[in-house]
Amino acid sequence: MRNPLSDTIVTIKPSGIRKFFDIVTEMKDAISLGVGEPDFATPWHIRDEGIYSLEKGRTFYTSNAGLKEMKTEICHYLKRRYGLEYHPDTEILVTVGGSEAIDIMFRAMLNPGDEVLIPQPSYVSYLPCAVLAGGKPVVINLKAENEFRLTKEELEAAITPKTKILVLPFPNNPTGAIMERSDLEAIAEVVKKHDLFVLSDEIYSELTYLEHHVSIASLPGMKERTVVVNGLSKSHAMTGWRIGYACAPKIILEQMLKIHQYAIMCAPTTSQYAAVDALKNGDEDVAMMREEYNGRRRYLMHRFREMGLDCFEPYGAFYTFPCIKEFGMTSEDFATKLLMEEKVAVVPGTAFGDCGEGFLRISYAYSLENLKEALGRIERFITRLRQEK
Repeated sequence: MRNPLSDTIVTIKPSGIRKFFDIVTEMKDAISLGVGEPDFATPWHIRDEGIYSLEKGRTFYTSNAGLKEMKTEICHYLKRRYGLEYHPDTEILVTVGGSEAIDIMFRAMLNPGDEVLIPQPSYVSYLPCAVLAGGKPVVINLKAENEFRLTKEELEAAITPKTKILVLPFPNNPTGAIMERSDLEAIAEVVKKHDLFVLSDEIYSELTYLEHHVSIASLPGMKERTVVVNGLSKSHAMTGWRIGYACAPKIILEQMLKIHQYAIMCAPTTSQYAAVDALKNGDEDVAMMREEYNGRRRYLMHRFREMGLDCFEPYGAFYTFPCIKEFGMTSEDFATKLLMEEKVAVVPGTAFGDCGEGFLRISYAYSLENLKEALGRIERFITRLRQEK
């Protein structure tokens, strides 16, 4: 029988995040610190708006690009929070989570062989989506000594005549790294010098603990060459609602919309109505969750110091990225042994790129009670490892 599969798809590895959690679901008394999902329920006023939309029979397709009210509220929100100005009719597309926006942006912009610069460690979708769109991923290995920020020197060194898009994944999953305004200004100058475009994934933009998030699209000359991807999954605890959005120049957005029309039709109607309320009335919810995450972040950093586990201080998202190189084990082996012996699931750093070797991703999107128990188990585990050396 003829091979039924695409040659391209068979070269792409499955996500490295989920492997351990298939085991955890079958393991009694296990604690997972691996899934990047808020442990908060969606705030009630947002759920109420979704329920009300169902009660009123608002169960039909919306326009392909999304509800007018939703797109308008996105524009109000972005201007209020980040100083970004977009036109709701021509520069905003409501998507099925931020992941769809990443996918269709690549498909709308890449020609075969175009190079996409992907700083790693970073979210698992960028590289395979670039490959599926016919692009050539070029990895930039970020360094712990730079707090996993992208430097202009690293960017310059990776650019070739075929480079078209830079992925800017900050605040970062898995490291928790951020880019401050001065960092972005340096990157923007390189981007303009080489006539590049930017995919700025800002899904964690509300979860920063050092300074207010700055979008590279807000810098002079950058809006016209940047696609901003964002959504409500992380900021408003709406992961299951699957609601995201892309903000882009009209010439790019028109082509993204065509792909969205054929592949998706429109984002879920109920989710869009709920999201309108979230964007209008959710600032206090976001502030409360951010403060809770920040307390957990500080607790993890305190416990890492107590147990002598090296970890740079992350100022974004809800992840820490401790270094386990002292133990002479691969990240995969360390995570497996930790799970088997202490029933704590974390993600090997290599799930986010080869340069994640020697690190673990630990999420603090979990209750303080769970974090305390899990960190106690981790301390017990690494104490044994040190004694065995």
